Amino acid sequence: MVSRIHFRPWQILGLKLLIHSLCIGWAGITYYQAVTDQLGGDPVKAILHFTGISAFNLLLMSLCMSPLAKYFRQAQFIRFRRLLGLYAFFYAVLHLLSYLLFELQLEWGMLISEIIKRPYITVGMSAWLILLALSITSTQAMQRKLGRRWQRLHNWIYLAACLIALHYIWSVKSDIVQPALYIAMLAVLLGLRKDKLLKPLQGIWRKISTRA
Repeated sequence: MVSRIHFRPWQILGLKLLIHSLCIGWAGITYYQAVTDQLGGDPVKAILHFTGISAFNLLLMSLCMSPLAKYFRQAQFIRFRRLLGLYAFFYAVLHLLSYLLFELQLEWGMLISEIIKRPYITVGMSAWLILLALSITSTQAMQRKLGRRWQRLHNWIYLAACLIALHYIWSVKSDIVQPALYIAMLAVLLGLRKDKLLKPLQGIWRKISTRA
């Protein structure tokens, strides 16, 4: 039997401060390296990869919190889920802004054209909009206001994660090993939630069977 983990208040605070420091500090260091020409021959590509993969990493980490809470019988893991999810969106914002600023030179019309013409950008932007909605409604005040609709809305995180995985593998032109590993990790995390994910489909199937 797995022993129960108990976080003391100071440990929770310390871990949250660590998350803040790493997420903000790592972004600052990387952009400083870009400005000072320390990211190799293609700093724009390096920045886009760094911000994109960091957003995906943090999203996967946030999805790990519920299984960890269940496995270690410690609900306090959930207290880190929102913070990690918000930083996933923070890096997604940096990813979009970097693409708009460095790649498109703030040409908004070109951004719209790219979203329409390039499927991997279409799915990436769709995932970004979902993360935006989830971030805006992540507060306890919004949770109380939305009631039951809040959980239904935040279940869209699974669709966003799948769209991000698709965006990643479509954006890679040659080596798909790393994207495939990320997709495998996401598949495991979704598999741990199979009952939750299949429940809506089962409800639809029951309604169809009843009418038939």
